[in-house]
Amino acid sequence: MEEKTEHAGYKYMQEAIEFAREGIALRQGGPFGALVVRNGVVVGKGHNRVAPDNDPTAHAEVVAIRDACKNIGTYQLDDCVLYTTCEPCPMCLGAIYWARPKMVVYGATKHDAAQQQFDDRLIYQKIEKPLADRKIPFVQQFREEALTLFEIWENLDNKIRY
Repeated sequence: MEEKTEHAGYKYMQEAIEFAREGIALRQGGPFGALVVRNGVVVGKGHNRVAPDNDPTAHAEVVAIRDACKNIGTYQLDDCVLYTTCEPCPMCLGAIYWARPKMVVYGATKHDAAQQQFDDRLIYQKIEKPLADRKIPFVQQFREEALTLFEIWENLDNKIRY
């Protein structure tokens, strides 16, 4: 069930959504944004940068994890929460497990992304695990707000699909 009540993480998810909007407006990538929060402080952020960086690994979550690790001087984010506008793709899921945050909060689902041609179905078929069976808890929030990012993206004239 989606929760929109005011709580500690509310502002971070809203900030991730706004950061994704900025990335779209700057035409730096797809409709994705992510934040890493540690003890109430944003220590890393990223929006999708695949096309401008010519880097297929420059997904929002990976960019945010890299930024957080650099900023706090560690490769482990076990005392952090990752907020992301979409359920992570398989590559990002792998990066998340390596970084080991204590929780991931996401907006849109992988099925929502697939409807916009961000489809990782083949990879997911190989590694699919029910959310309840994952070691790191995944909590969905703000799906409707996150879905607006796909609408913005879809209406761009000169977007680069990847």
